[in-house]
Amino acid sequence: MAPAVELFSKCHALGLEIMTYRLSLNKVQRNQLLKVDHVMAISKNFFLQPEELKRPFSRKTYAHNPFDGWVSSEAEWLNPRRPGDLKEAFNISSLRSDINWPSSGAAAGFKDAHISFFLRCKELSLRILRVMAHSLDLDPEVFLSTHRLMGSDESLTTLRTLYYPPVNSEKVKEGQVRCGEHSDYGSITLVFQGQEGLQVLNRSGEYISVPVIPGAVLVNIADLMQRWTGDLFISAVHRVLLPPAGDCSARQSLAFFLHPDDEAMITCIDGSNKYPPIKSHDYSIAQGNKIY
Repeated sequence: MAPAVELFSKCHALGLEIMTYRLSLNKVQRNQLLKVDHVMAISKNFFLQPEELKRPFSRKTYAHNPFDGWVSSEAEWLNPRRPGDLKEAFNISSLRSDINWPSSGAAAGFKDAHISFFLRCKELSLRILRVMAHSLDLDPEVFLSTHRLMGSDESLTTLRTLYYPPVNSEKVKEGQVRCGEHSDYGSITLVFQGQEGLQVLNRSGEYISVPVIPGAVLVNIADLMQRWTGDLFISAVHRVLLPPAGDCSARQSLAFFLHPDDEAMITCIDGSNKYPPIKSHDYSIAQGNKIY
């Protein structure tokens, strides 16, 4: 990832603010290493089931984490000023052996596929953190030492598989979109797009569409990384709009939200007081509670 280090370093030297970075793998690498298409196919099988088969896996039925599980359409407001988002999701943060995973019928293979994908994303995200540290001339342990508990009950790092059902844009509520404007809460987010629709807010205050490029993994900077680096990295505000008129197709994506360990205290690495110290868990829970 030497080119990535060079890119980050040059941007800092020029005073540019990085919000979103695209990591390119060729299609064979992406599917062999991460099996993105396979995970999306199994996820889609789950989402296409009748609601009564998904309801037993609803969010809040998992005692260890209030955010894990299935989220029905319009149950979240990523932008509270808009109607509920037109998307479904399944959140996975803990890899405990006693979790009630979808496993029968159309959801066969769900557990193994998502655990494997979670672990591969974990490995990739740690490599990216190392690159980011090198670009700032920091010891990589500054970031790596606070991301050691992924997959346990002491980390909010979450794999989220998303399904945006077919929608007639002429029949939705006023102002309703597939995913409202927001930024992510943790360190970075790995995004794997199946179809277009994602937009990112640039420094000019304009939303730009993010193209789907075969083999590309999108890396979004999140809130705690912005606080950590004193605005050297800027959290990416983004959204997913409705499809164009006449396009009623569905959309899928996978997102791996990397968070520092719950007890990690996030302070500005330059020693400044631009942002007050805050515990990772406290910040993320407070932000997450706003969307339901």
